[in-house]
Parts: sequence; structure tokens; C-alpha cells
Amino acid sequence: MALGVLASTAGTDAVYVMFTAAVGARRKIMAASWSSIWYLLSAFAVISYTGNPVYVIFAAAGSWLGAFGAVTWLGRADATAGPGTPHL
Repeated sequence: MALGVLASTAGTDAVYVMFTAAVGARRKIMAASWSSIWYLLSAFAVISYTGNPVYVIFAAAGSWLGAFGAVTWLGRADATAGPGTPHL
């Protein structure tokens, strides 16, 4: 269960970063799609860790990993796309 919470929160934060990037780029369909995925993933994490407070540690670790990975991926996409090229 702990690994499920970690993976779910990592995915949640990665999706949140993608959602934020899509909103910033004014990509309505992509933003709406990322938003719906974000809520599905976050629902699993919240339902899972409310039953056992120890899972909050795994949720925090997954959150950090997801945000770090997504921002790293976006940075690489920016570097390969070149200036002014949308990557979402």
C-alpha cells in the first residue's frame, strides 16, 4: 500500500506540473485533460493515506519525486524544442 501511495502522489504531482504548464501555454484541452487525471490520482492517494497516518510520509516522498521528475522532463523538452516551440 505504501508503494501505491508513493506512486500515486508522484503521478499526481507530475500531472499537476503538466496541468500548470498547459494552463500557462493556454492549451485548453490539454489543461482540462491533465486536470481530470490529476483528480483521479489524488483521490486514490487521499483515500489510501487517510486510513493510516504513516502513509503521509510516502505521499510526501511521492509528491516530491513527481514534481521533480516532471519539471526535469519539461526542462529537457524545452531544451530540445528550441525557443518558442510548444512542447505540450
